[in-house]
Amino acid sequence: MSKKRLAPDYIFESSWEVCNKVGGIYTVLSTRAKTLQEQFNDKVIFIGPDFWKENESPYFREEPSLLAEWRWEAHDKGLKVRVGRWIVPGEPIAILVDFTPYFEQKNAIYTWLWQNYQVDSLHAYGDYDEASMFSYAAGLVVESLYHYVCRQSNTDVKAIYQANEWMCGLGALYINNKVPQIATIFTTHATSIGRSIAGNQKPLYDYLFAYNGDQMAEELNMQSKHSIEKQTAWHVDCFTTVSDITANECVELLDKPVDVVLPNGFDNSFVPKTAEFNKKRKAARKKMLSVANALLGEDLDDETLIVSTSGRYEFRNKGIDVFVEAMNRLLRDRDLKRKVLAFIVVPGWVGEPRKDLQERLADGRRYDTPLEVPQLTHWLHNMGHDNVLNMMKFYDMHNSHADNVKVIFLPCYLDGQDGILNLTYYDVVLGNDLCIYPSYYEPWGYTPLEAVAFKVPCITTDLAGFGLWANKVFGHNGELEDGVKVIHRTDYNYSEVADIIKDTVARFSSLHKPQVDECRKHAEALSKKALWKEFIEYYYEAYDIALSKAEKRITTLKAK
Repeated sequence: MSKKRLAPDYIFESSWEVCNKVGGIYTVLSTRAKTLQEQFNDKVIFIGPDFWKENESPYFREEPSLLAEWRWEAHDKGLKVRVGRWIVPGEPIAILVDFTPYFEQKNAIYTWLWQNYQVDSLHAYGDYDEASMFSYAAGLVVESLYHYVCRQSNTDVKAIYQANEWMCGLGALYINNKVPQIATIFTTHATSIGRSIAGNQKPLYDYLFAYNGDQMAEELNMQSKHSIEKQTAWHVDCFTTVSDITANECVELLDKPVDVVLPNGFDNSFVPKTAEFNKKRKAARKKMLSVANALLGEDLDDETLIVSTSGRYEFRNKGIDVFVEAMNRLLRDRDLKRKVLAFIVVPGWVGEPRKDLQERLADGRRYDTPLEVPQLTHWLHNMGHDNVLNMMKFYDMHNSHADNVKVIFLPCYLDGQDGILNLTYYDVVLGNDLCIYPSYYEPWGYTPLEAVAFKVPCITTDLAGFGLWANKVFGHNGELEDGVKVIHRTDYNYSEVADIIKDTVARFSSLHKPQVDECRKHAEALSKKALWKEFIEYYYEAYDIALSKAEKRITTLKAK
């Protein structure tokens, strides 16, 4: 008979991206919240940094009645917190903590960290201090809140503290040391050293077995981030990551196998239903085409094949370089049956929306001459040093009238207020015919999962956790007809990947409507297999592992 899993009474979870929309981890946590809320109902408490202070946050609603008694206690201990709801499906409790007061104790905190866990903070720079002070403050919040709920329940409650990424490592170690009753989980969404090796143009995969994480951290000036990440991985009750591909990295670079892989799921409650979906898709396409037509001074109609790539501006890691390369090759492809409009939706160092483009969009007239720099919707601060613009310039890609492939760089977060498209990211994704994410380094890959959830077939690689997972579900390498084309990518086949993307887009351009509908149907079907209700099981397994270890530890401590 299998043993019954241990389940927590309370789950505390911290991340730099709680109520702070920065990247993929925000999506992981905010979409998972609803599933956890349904199971644990307000016993799930997220802790994030308070950047907004007295200002109103678009992601957080303060509710003074929530945990009101504890807030007085926290205030007496010098903790500056705000308690409320995270404005995402499920509306879980969120605590935002002001971490700035701890900067003056920084040296003492780092000394404690070295003495207890041999974490090297001497080589700290950039965001290390800020993240560490937040992490420490989050640890203090969890410690205080745990003791409060134990008193309220008049018993020892079973609690989990889950820390996300190296930025929350210090807090996990603090809890490990000061509150051993709490079971700790550490989730690395990408190893800091793996991302750095890949971002520094070094071959990661062929040599992974030969890399020494500590040595590479020294070479790449990553000692402090690598040190906190490694020590946290070694000392928590349950060490996790998001995909099999990153699990390999953890073994080789952190010298620590993960206990469980926690794949990133999705909540499709905000995917519009059929009538609304079709209306939004039509509106998105109309807007994207009107922006292109105003910028390019020509008339692209609804027969135009709209493709895009998006994500963080990691030029090589996210495969933005291969995307541009593929579009350049597509310009000369004789098998291309439709005009292609390709968007690169990647936040750059954006200055302001282009006034000349805004004027053209406002007057609604048709123009037959392009604007200056017809590859760009917003001016950038670093025009001369921008990787996308420089690569397009190198290939002489100027969106000239004769070109059948037009590439437009949209270098900002799509929050509905960018000044040009004025649509949210999800409202833009569903207007695409095909999304392309040829990642070189992608622990999971939310962008392709989001695309298929909105019925948009996509191209990804088997160096993305999502691509590997899709292949596993299909039982073969994903093809366009499956809804996801998964390209085999290595350290050295950049050119081959660009050619496969070019050929896939050309082939997609020749498909008839029933074939396209079939691709879209299969894309949506795959996304249903990645819903949180399917993946949450892995979290319950992690909770059980962590709580079992904590239980043994408490028994041992009581026996002493």
